[in-house]
Amino acid sequence: MALARTQYARSGDIDIAYQVIGDGPRDIVVVLDWASHLEALVEQPFFAEWFTSLARFGRVLWLGARGVGMSGPLSEENPTESWMHDLLTAMDAAGFDRASLVAHGLGAQMAVMAVATHPERFDSLVVVNGYTRFARDDDYPAGLPAHMRESYLDALERQWGTGVHAVGLGPSVIDRPGVVEWWARVERFGATPRVARAQLEAILELDARDVLPLVDVPTLVIHSRENIFVRVGHGQYLAEHIPGALYVERDSADHWPVPDADLMDAIEEFITGSRTGAGDVDRALAAVLFVDVVGSTDLAAELGDRTLRVSLERFENVVKTALAAFGGTLESTAGDGILATFDSPTRAIACARRIRDEARLSGLEVRSGVHAGEITRRADGVGGIAVHIGARVGALAAPGEVLVTRTARDVVIGSGIAFEERGEHELKGVPDTWALYAAVG
Repeated sequence: MALARTQYARSGDIDIAYQVIGDGPRDIVVVLDWASHLEALVEQPFFAEWFTSLARFGRVLWLGARGVGMSGPLSEENPTESWMHDLLTAMDAAGFDRASLVAHGLGAQMAVMAVATHPERFDSLVVVNGYTRFARDDDYPAGLPAHMRESYLDALERQWGTGVHAVGLGPSVIDRPGVVEWWARVERFGATPRVARAQLEAILELDARDVLPLVDVPTLVIHSRENIFVRVGHGQYLAEHIPGALYVERDSADHWPVPDADLMDAIEEFITGSRTGAGDVDRALAAVLFVDVVGSTDLAAELGDRTLRVSLERFENVVKTALAAFGGTLESTAGDGILATFDSPTRAIACARRIRDEARLSGLEVRSGVHAGEITRRADGVGGIAVHIGARVGALAAPGEVLVTRTARDVVIGSGIAFEERGEHELKGVPDTWALYAAVG
C-alpha cells in the first residue's frame, strides 16, 4: 500500500523519485539500501510501518537512488557524488532546508558524503546496518572477500526476482505470509537481473571511508549483531571512524529496518531528544472492519458539495452510534471511510449491516470488508497483516455488500449469519488466493 504520491525531481539529466509523508515538527530524510522500489516496498506492512513510525515525529522524505527502482539509471562508474547531489536535489524539491538523515545499507555512502560536504543542511545522522565499503581490503576485513566476488555476482543474477534473498535480509519476518513473494516483486520491479548485477559490480568498487573523519554532526550508528548480509564489522568501523559517533549493537539478525520497538525508540530519542514509547507494540487477535462510502466523487457532482457534506456528517453519526451498539473501536478515518476493530467477527458483521442500512437513509451506499487475525497496536494506531487484508477485502466488496474472509466466516459459524460464496480472489500484497463470502441479510 503506497503511503504517498511519488514525485520526481530533476538531478542533472536524471529523474529522481521521492515521496513525502507525515507533517511532524522535524524534517527527516531517509535513504535505503540499493535494492529498492518506492511503491512496491511499502506493499509490505512492516516496511510501511517503518515509515509511518518515523512520521510520528517528523515530516519524512524518502528518495530512490539512481540505478535501481523508480529513479533514472546509473550512468557513471563512481556514482557517490551523483547520489549526494540527488539527495540534495530531492530535499530542495520537497522544501527541506535542514533535516536529520537516516541511512540504511548502501545509503550510508550517500549520507556521509552529503553530511561531510554540506553540514549546514543536516542536524544529525543515523546509520542502520550501513557500510561505506562492501568489498574486503587488507585493512577492512568485514567486506566481501575477492575470491567470492564472481560467485556472489553470479548467484545474485541467477536468483534475482525469486525473492530467495529475503531469507537473509529479514530472518525475523521471513515466516510472515507473503514476504518472499513480495520481495520477489520488489526485485523484479526494481531492476532486471543484468542491471542488478551491474549495480552490485559498481558498489564493489566504491569506498567512501576517507569521508568518515569529515562527518561533523551528531551521529548514531545502529547495527544488527547477527546480520549475515552486512556483517557487524561494517557498523563497528563506521562508529570507530566517525568522530564522536554513538554505537548501538542490536540483538538481531535483520538487515532490513524492521520497526521493532528498540530500533524505533533509539532513532526517535537520538533525533528528538526524547522517546514517547510509541514504538512499543501490543499484539492481539481482533476482527477488523473497513467501511467506505461508494462513489463519493460522483455523489458530489450529483448532490452538490453542501448536500454531500451534510450526508457525510450523518454518516459519521451513524458510525459512532453503531460502534457504540456493537462494542467497536474506531481506529482511524480516511476521507469517507473508517477502520474499526471488534472482539469478534460477529459484532463486526452486525455493525457493518447497521451502518449500511442507516447510511442508505441519508442517500449513501457503503461497502464493507471484515477479516479476523492478529493486529499490532501502537500508541499511534493499529497495523499488521490482518489490517492489510481487511482493507483489500473491503475494496473488493460491491455496493451494499459486507464481504468477509473465510477466516472470519469460520469463526461465526453457528451464529445464525448466512453467507454466499464470492469465489477465490488475489489480494494485492498478500500471498495465495483468498475465498471470500458475502454476509446475507
